[in-house]
Amino acid sequence: MLLSPPRTRPELSPAGADLLRIISDPRTPVFVTVHANGRRRYGYWQPFDSATGRGGCYVALPTDECDTLQTSGRITFGEPIVDPTKTTYRVLPARTPAAPERAAREWARAA
Repeated sequence: MLLSPPRTRPELSPAGADLLRIISDPRTPVFVTVHANGRRRYGYWQPFDSATGRGGCYVALPTDECDTLQTSGRITFGEPIVDPTKTTYRVLPARTPAAPERAAREWARAA
Protein backbone atom coordinates (compact mmCIF):
# COMPACT_ATOMS: atom_id res chain seq x y z
CA MET A 1 0.00 0.00 0.00
CA LEU A 2 1.48 3.32 -1.06
CA LEU A 3 0.94 6.26 1.21
CA SER A 4 1.43 9.85 0.27
CA PRO A 5 4.24 11.61 2.13
CA PRO A 6 3.24 13.72 5.10
CA ARG A 7 2.38 17.29 4.12
CA THR A 8 5.03 19.74 5.15
CA ARG A 9 4.29 23.35 5.86
CA PRO A 10 6.63 26.13 4.89
CA GLU A 11 9.01 27.27 7.59
CA LEU A 12 7.79 30.04 9.87
CA SER A 13 9.57 33.35 9.91
CA PRO A 14 10.66 34.57 13.37
CA ALA A 15 7.78 37.09 13.31
CA GLY A 16 5.33 34.36 12.25
CA ALA A 17 6.49 32.08 15.06
CA ASP A 18 6.05 34.90 17.58
CA LEU A 19 2.55 35.63 16.27
CA LEU A 20 1.61 31.96 16.44
CA ARG A 21 2.80 31.90 20.07
CA ILE A 22 0.56 34.90 20.88
CA ILE A 23 -2.44 33.40 19.06
CA SER A 24 -1.94 30.03 20.78
CA ASP A 25 -1.98 31.59 24.26
CA PRO A 26 -5.53 31.08 25.60
CA ARG A 27 -5.10 34.12 27.89
CA THR A 28 -4.70 36.39 24.86
CA PRO A 29 -7.80 36.31 22.66
CA VAL A 30 -6.84 37.57 19.20
CA PHE A 31 -9.44 38.88 16.75
CA VAL A 32 -9.49 39.86 13.09
CA THR A 33 -11.83 42.58 11.88
CA VAL A 34 -12.75 42.53 8.20
CA HIS A 35 -14.12 45.89 7.11
CA ALA A 36 -16.70 46.35 4.34
CA ASN A 37 -13.97 47.52 1.94
CA GLY A 38 -12.02 44.25 2.53
CA ARG A 39 -9.34 45.69 4.84
CA ARG A 40 -8.35 43.25 7.56
CA ARG A 41 -6.96 44.14 10.98
CA TYR A 42 -5.63 41.63 13.51
CA GLY A 43 -5.17 42.53 17.15
CA TYR A 44 -5.73 41.83 20.83
CA TRP A 45 -6.27 43.70 24.08
CA GLN A 46 -3.19 43.90 26.29
CA PRO A 47 -4.22 44.22 29.95
CA PHE A 48 -2.49 46.74 32.18
CA ASP A 49 0.53 45.38 34.07
CA SER A 50 1.10 47.39 37.26
CA ALA A 51 4.62 45.97 37.64
CA THR A 52 5.82 47.42 34.34
CA GLY A 53 3.32 50.25 33.96
CA ARG A 54 2.57 49.01 30.44
CA GLY A 55 -0.56 47.75 28.78
CA GLY A 56 -4.17 48.75 28.99
CA CYS A 57 -4.27 49.17 25.22
CA TYR A 58 -5.20 47.54 21.95
CA VAL A 59 -2.23 45.92 20.17
CA ALA A 60 -2.36 45.60 16.39
CA LEU A 61 -0.60 42.66 14.76
CA PRO A 62 1.07 42.73 11.33
CA THR A 63 -1.62 41.92 8.79
CA ASP A 64 0.69 40.41 6.16
CA GLU A 65 2.24 37.94 8.62
CA CYS A 66 -1.17 36.96 10.03
CA ASP A 67 -2.59 36.50 6.51
CA THR A 68 0.37 34.23 5.72
CA LEU A 69 -0.41 32.12 8.81
CA GLN A 70 -4.05 31.91 7.71
CA THR A 71 -3.32 30.94 4.09
CA SER A 72 -0.79 28.31 5.21
CA GLY A 73 -3.43 26.72 7.45
CA ARG A 74 -1.76 27.52 10.78
CA ILE A 75 -4.63 29.67 12.08
CA THR A 76 -8.39 29.56 11.58
CA PHE A 77 -11.28 31.90 12.26
CA GLY A 78 -14.13 31.30 14.68
CA GLU A 79 -17.78 32.25 14.33
CA PRO A 80 -18.39 35.71 12.82
CA ILE A 81 -19.86 38.68 14.65
CA VAL A 82 -21.44 40.80 11.92
CA ASP A 83 -21.99 44.57 12.09
CA PRO A 84 -23.22 46.73 9.20
CA THR A 85 -19.69 47.87 8.30
CA LYS A 86 -17.46 45.07 9.57
CA THR A 87 -17.25 41.41 10.55
CA THR A 88 -15.13 40.26 13.49
CA TYR A 89 -13.77 36.73 13.99
CA ARG A 90 -11.85 35.11 16.81
CA VAL A 91 -8.46 33.92 15.55
CA LEU A 92 -7.53 30.42 16.71
CA PRO A 93 -4.54 28.16 16.15
CA ALA A 94 -5.36 25.42 13.65
CA ARG A 95 -5.65 21.97 15.08
CA THR A 96 -3.93 19.45 12.87
CA PRO A 97 -5.08 15.89 13.29
CA ALA A 98 -2.32 13.54 14.36
CA ALA A 99 -1.41 10.91 11.80
CA PRO A 100 -2.51 7.44 12.88
CA GLU A 101 0.40 5.50 14.34
CA ARG A 102 -0.04 2.62 11.90
CA ALA A 103 0.11 4.94 8.87
CA ALA A 104 3.27 6.55 10.22
CA ARG A 105 4.91 3.11 10.64
CA GLU A 106 3.90 2.06 7.11
CA TRP A 107 5.29 5.30 5.71
CA ALA A 108 8.58 4.72 7.55
CA ARG A 109 8.80 1.16 6.18
CA ALA A 110 8.09 2.30 2.62
CA ALA A 111 10.89 4.85 2.74
